[in-house]
Amino acid sequence: MLAATAESVADAVAALGEVSVEWKLDGIRIQVHKSGSDVKIFTRNLNDVTTRVGDIVHIVRAFPADTLVLDGEVIGGQDAAGPDAFQDTMSRFGREKDTSDAASSTLAPWFFDVLHLDGNDLIDAPLTERRQQLELVVVERMIPGEITSSPQAAEEVLAQALASGHEGVMVKAADSPYLAGRRGKTWRKVKPVHTFDLVVLAIEWGHGRRTGRLSNLHLGAQTADGNFVMVGKTFKGMADEVLAWQTQRFTDLAIEPDTINDHHVVKVHPVQVVEIAIDGVQRSSRYPGGVALRFARVKGYRADKPASEVDSIDSLQEML
Repeated sequence: MLAATAESVADAVAALGEVSVEWKLDGIRIQVHKSGSDVKIFTRNLNDVTTRVGDIVHIVRAFPADTLVLDGEVIGGQDAAGPDAFQDTMSRFGREKDTSDAASSTLAPWFFDVLHLDGNDLIDAPLTERRQQLELVVVERMIPGEITSSPQAAEEVLAQALASGHEGVMVKAADSPYLAGRRGKTWRKVKPVHTFDLVVLAIEWGHGRRTGRLSNLHLGAQTADGNFVMVGKTFKGMADEVLAWQTQRFTDLAIEPDTINDHHVVKVHPVQVVEIAIDGVQRSSRYPGGVALRFARVKGYRADKPASEVDSIDSLQEML
């Protein structure tokens, strides 16, 4: 089951009424199948990763149920209140074979739904019933949350999730069934959005429907000496009129205008400021600033701000 987005917790509660507000972990989605002592673990793309995560198999095998289908997330670290960075979780999860044991695990599963329990399919049962059954089975491995119709109480859950290092909350209609594979409106994700003013250092020619237009921005933050350091790229958030405008704008700003059509990447004079929305940052050895933007998208160009006033690399590094 997939989720739509909401601008705020209050908006989600207003739309859905009584809801389950649950921490949104920045992890890797898994579905777990248990039959007796046999456990299988799959990713959201249906890849069987059981042999990579023996530590999680140990945990699931001990759950007090004979047959189970669970939906959840894997994060690095054993404590939900102190997760590892997503890239560290992904690196550990991506190994071909698991070499850990239950005592030295660096990955931990957390569950938010149960789809089947001991012969009973639960996907059509209301979420409140599924949560009750889930808690009985996974106990301390249940993702923290609260059933409420109060926007204030929902905001408190969001504050707790953010304070514990997570990316937001899921707000789910309390009476909703499990609609596999659908992006419905009964589950809504709420994540705070961070915005930064950055400078465009270069831009790439587009592909497909963007052929003939300058599309992918190379973004820079300011260093202590007043120079700029690259922190990421984005081609998201651009309407057709923006693409047309920036193609002309960066053609005019090209450092080598005579060769603009001969190069995939066009370097430009670093004067154009753009407001970028991001979900966060992660450590990066690819970019000299040591950080990379996560889910960067254009909010708008800033005609009112000179490049000397863009955000500093320090302000991005502080988010790590």
